[in-house]
Amino acid sequence: MTALKKFKVLDLTRARAGPTCVKQFSDFGADVIKIEMSAKTGTSQFSGTRSGPDMQNLHRNKRSMTLDLKNPVGRDIFYRLVKTADVVVENFRPDVKLRLAIDYETLKKINPRIILVSISGFGQDGPYLKRPMFDQIAQGMSGIMSVTGAPGGGPMRAGVAITDITAGYIAACGALTALLEREVSGQGQWVQSSLVQAGVAMMDFQAARYLMEGDVALQVGNDHPTSMPTSCYQSSDGYMNVAATGEAMWLSLCDVIEHPHLKDDPRFHSESMRVQHRSELSQTLIPIFKAKPKAYWVERLNAVGVPTGPIYDMAEVFNDPQVISQAMSVEVSHPSKPPLKLVNQAVKLSRTPAKIATQTPDLGEHSDEILKELYYTEEEILEEAKHQAKTEGDRIILGAKAEIDQEVNRAKESLREQVSTLAIAGAEKILSKEIDKKAHSDMLSKLAKEL
Repeated sequence: MTALKKFKVLDLTRARAGPTCVKQFSDFGADVIKIEMSAKTGTSQFSGTRSGPDMQNLHRNKRSMTLDLKNPVGRDIFYRLVKTADVVVENFRPDVKLRLAIDYETLKKINPRIILVSISGFGQDGPYLKRPMFDQIAQGMSGIMSVTGAPGGGPMRAGVAITDITAGYIAACGALTALLEREVSGQGQWVQSSLVQAGVAMMDFQAARYLMEGDVALQVGNDHPTSMPTSCYQSSDGYMNVAATGEAMWLSLCDVIEHPHLKDDPRFHSESMRVQHRSELSQTLIPIFKAKPKAYWVERLNAVGVPTGPIYDMAEVFNDPQVISQAMSVEVSHPSKPPLKLVNQAVKLSRTPAKIATQTPDLGEHSDEILKELYYTEEEILEEAKHQAKTEGDRIILGAKAEIDQEVNRAKESLREQVSTLAIAGAEKILSKEIDKKAHSDMLSKLAKEL
């Protein structure tokens, strides 16, 4: 038994925010149909190759169907799917769903219980509605980059696509909330989230300080903005994080590092004083921590209740015994490759846990299967296949024609240059004997322009 088995989700997403949202449904057992509007193969939707790690990690546990939503036939099939679906997720630019006639007002006429989840860069309204978006842009506009990095070092992006991922999780939470509400009202609704909203929400601590106290947070590097010593320190064999927040932890840290006199130093006598004198405190602690290996500090500081941990690269992360115990890596069989290792869900349900059962499907792998579920006849399925083939054929022909036209134009330009060179050379031999230099020059210029 899976948690979301009763739900059907239509996935129109690409890039990262949308697929992150949908992954919460597919991993917990919902029937997710990935609607792919392009018949292009090899690469897909900003996620690398179809067989690559990003695509496989984002789109596991789904079925794939190819539909041309710009065509009435493809759109009719989609509408049939909507009749029996629970959730539709899209992350197009806001105006695209209107052009495709898959907006909420249209979909709820087909199925009043449908929940449309829209994830965008800036939201579904406002002055920046039509602007393009990328995670780093949202990091900058939400304030994340203004507090990330060393003091005076200039803005710094977070090392992960944090607004993409967060927007996806927030949208999934909104969709699940809407499903719960539907149990009461019987009605669907439109769920909206955006990268900028997600970024501002992630600034929770700094945002609240500004709204309530007018405090504009600045970069403090690896230091905590309001608690010291909470920072990154170098040991004799690598880096670690130490978080000695509050008076009790500070006193315990002083004992472990065998510098009890620091307890009586007036510069460090309270949390606020330690923050005020963070530079002097760091300079005091740096040589102390650097004298012993990180394992020594991790063991002893944690033993007295001071949170301390090593700073890992990805190889070290997945070899840590605690990460292994939490099964954050899961193997998935593949029909033509060795088993894939993918990132597991970060939440555990005791009775109905997430299950990663299948790899990312091939493009359109389940199209016929899904059409049969919609009670399309063999003849109708054949007609749809013909349409898909014609659409792809037309695309290939147009692409080839464009390439041919480019080659013809390049050949014409090359020939024009050669003829011009020969004509001018021949004219020079004749004209130099018959007219003066000015007339000669004027005629050559005119000839060159005409050629």
